[in-house]
Amino acid sequence: MKIYTKTGDNGTTALFGGTRVKKHHIRIESYGTVDELNSWLGLLRDQDIDDRSKKP
Repeated sequence: MKIYTKTGDNGTTALFGGTRVKKHHIRIESYGTVDELNSWLGLLRDQDIDDRSKKP
């Protein structure tokens, strides 16, 4: 399924509030990095921990 936004692809993306930045902007990179970290934390949290590892 194709999605058309009617804004074209001039190498920018819109932020909340309407500001447009380059797709390689540090904010966009940061969003992706934080999203990936959140995915890894969710995966780790889903794993079982054996009793021996729980002891202090």
